[in-house]
Order: sequence, then structure tokens, then C-alpha cells
Amino acid sequence: MRAPPHVTLISLALLIAAWTLGAWAMNDADILPTPWAVWHEIAEESASGDLWYHMANTLRRVALAFTLAMTVGMALGLAMGRSERLNMWLDPWVTVFLNLPALVIIVLCYLWIGLNEVAAIIAVALNKTAMVTVTIREGVRTLDRGVRDMAQVYRLSPMTRLRHIIWPQLGPFVATSTRNGLAVIWKIVLVVEFLGRSNGVGFQIHLYFQLFDTATVMAYALAFTGVMLSIEYGLVQQWERRSSAWRRA
Repeated sequence: MRAPPHVTLISLALLIAAWTLGAWAMNDADILPTPWAVWHEIAEESASGDLWYHMANTLRRVALAFTLAMTVGMALGLAMGRSERLNMWLDPWVTVFLNLPALVIIVLCYLWIGLNEVAAIIAVALNKTAMVTVTIREGVRTLDRGVRDMAQVYRLSPMTRLRHIIWPQLGPFVATSTRNGLAVIWKIVLVVEFLGRSNGVGFQIHLYFQLFDTATVMAYALAFTGVMLSIEYGLVQQWERRSSAWRRA
């Protein structure tokens, strides 16, 4: 159940109050700066244009890696869900990638491909593809066989089947993959940038970490978190509710 807007606002206000109290008790801005000190850094980085430049680069990587992971993962999930033989052969591979640490995949991609954009995007996408595959595979396995047989009897075209039979049933699984995918991918993108990119939010966090500038580290982290939360609440959750509405009808 989604929390009412006023509950969300009160909860966030309590979080900021706890942060303020912690900063006051710590009394050391190098360890825990106050919320207004972090806001000041966000305003300065925004005014200089640095925040928007690095944010744009990070969002571009998130979009590319997300698109690649969803495309490959959905194709594999559909194929494995429809073919037990294929699933038998590919399931061990999927299990390996599900359990392989993200840091290992990132380092190996940089070693094998090089410190470039291709390696960064592939490393992020690989960390998510297996999760999408598993979710879509389970969705395919739950498809109503009776409805599928009816579609064959009426000789519906492939596109009609996809639009009116398969997609409504798979929609909630795709929405779940989308929501979880974004939550995972944007975090991994920051690690990729931290380790081997020359721009992006992760790169800036690495830079100011080396300078022991906690306020600016938190400024970049919170600014990007705010953007991703806006996407989550404004787009992804709305779509997830619409994709599942037919089940409640």
C-alpha cells in the first residue's frame, strides 16, 4: 500500500531532523555536515554547471545499460520460459551471473575491454541482465494456457497475441524488472564511474572523497538520489500500478 503524500513528507522531515540532530551532536562538519551545508554545496555545484554536466553523463550510462539489460534479459527470459530444454542448458549460466559479485564483473570488463565507455556500459548491463531473465522467465511460466489455446483456435496474429494476451499478463513482471533494474543499475553505474571514468556522479564522489570533502560527496549523492527517486515515484510506480490494474478489475 502506497503511503499518503503527507505521511511521506512527515517521514522525510523526521529524517532531516534526525540528520540535523546528529550533525549538531557530532559537531564536526568534516564527518557529518548539516543539511544546509550540503544544500549550499548543491547550489554552488548547480550554479557552476558541474552538477548538471556530471549528472547528464551518469544518466546517459544508466539509460544505455538499462536498455541493454532489459532487451537481452527479456529475450532470454521469453526463450527460457517457453523452452524447458533451453532453460535446462542456460539456467546454470544465469545462476552464475546472479551470484557473481558486481565488483568482479566491473573489474573484469575493464581488464578485458579497457577503461572505456563500452566496458562501463557492458559491466553495468551484465549485473542486471540475469535478474531480468529470471523475472521474465517466471512470468512466461505463469501465462494462462487456456487463453493461449483460445488464441490458437481463433488464429490470432502474432502481434495481436502479443498485444492482447501475452503483454497484459507479462506487464507486471516487466514493471517489476524495470523498477528493480533501475534501483540496481544506478548504484552500479556510480561504482563503475568511481573506478574508471573521468566524469559522472561516481567520478565526482571519488574526487571529493580523496579531498575528504564530505559535504560535496553528500551533495552529489543526494542530488542524484533525488533524481532517481523522482523517476521511481513519478514514472515507474505509476506504470507498475497501471500494468497490474487489470488484475484488480
